[in-house]
Amino acid sequence: MPISRRQLLKTATLAGVLGAAPALARAQVTAPEKPELTIAVGGQSLIYYLPLSVAHLKGYFKEVGLNARIADFAGGSKALQAVVGGSADVVSGAFEHTISLQTKGQFYRSFVLQGRAPMIVLAVSKKTLPGYKTPADLKGKKIGVTAPGSSTNMMVSFFLAQHGLKPSDVSYIGVGAGAGAVTAIRSGQVDVIANLDPVISTLVKDDAITIIADTRTLKDSRQIFGGEMPAGCLYASQAFIDANPNTTQALANALVRADHWIQQATPDDIAKLVPASYLLGDPELYKLALKGNREALSPDGMVPEGGPQTALNALADYVPHFDRTKVDISRVWTNQFAIKANEKYPHG
Repeated sequence: MPISRRQLLKTATLAGVLGAAPALARAQVTAPEKPELTIAVGGQSLIYYLPLSVAHLKGYFKEVGLNARIADFAGGSKALQAVVGGSADVVSGAFEHTISLQTKGQFYRSFVLQGRAPMIVLAVSKKTLPGYKTPADLKGKKIGVTAPGSSTNMMVSFFLAQHGLKPSDVSYIGVGAGAGAVTAIRSGQVDVIANLDPVISTLVKDDAITIIADTRTLKDSRQIFGGEMPAGCLYASQAFIDANPNTTQALANALVRADHWIQQATPDDIAKLVPASYLLGDPELYKLALKGNREALSPDGMVPEGGPQTALNALADYVPHFDRTKVDISRVWTNQFAIKANEKYPHG
């Protein structure tokens, strides 16, 4: 019996639905378990956190099914407190915080990288410390960090320890990561500053500081820390990752796309994308800062081999009474999500 056009269309439609069923099932399986979430960050306007901003501004979070709210704090330690306290789900922060947390019995894991060098610069004020000659001159001085306990604080303490000084030999003052940090040096509120771009480039242009340690390049970072030093990343509690593997993968997908886009974009492209407040009133200076930090930004979201051990060594060197026996370094990071993200988005 010949098949009518109506029957043919009905059969074709049914076949299409059946054929799509596995794909629909896969979509349901891989849909984020927690599409509404909060990411805490300490100083979003910093180039250190540029991949997070790009993922948000380019709509990559929405494209993977996430409505990600970004809560911006004065420094990374404040962002960490937000996730530990339960007001945020994920942190965009410094890799070494995952190690510090484990020493306190709290298990957090980095799952996608934003930076492969800390990008932190330590500099002295030409106004209040014009005669600086050696690190010994820092004793008794006020040092501005983004927030006490943040990665900028860690970098200073590590630098001091390398030169025979203790954290108690100086005073740490939280100055944030934007215009307030610039003002702190200009006004003489602090004698020394540990910060990132565009803050540092702004102060260099003002001829307000003398740089004494710089981790914006891989070469200098390796020299200071003795190896690869993973920096900005997304990290979350192991409990969150275990309960939300699809959400974690979606976050990694968005960040890896952002990492790729930054590598392909020009400084003009990036300056046009970010909010005007990121530029600190000088777009050309911001673009120069982008060029100076590009090498330190991760090209693929992958934690470099040996990087976690370098971070552990740095913490052990500067944290008093640090107990290495409490740290299982394999539990503070994973590349499994970044690997899958790069397979899915090989070209961004």
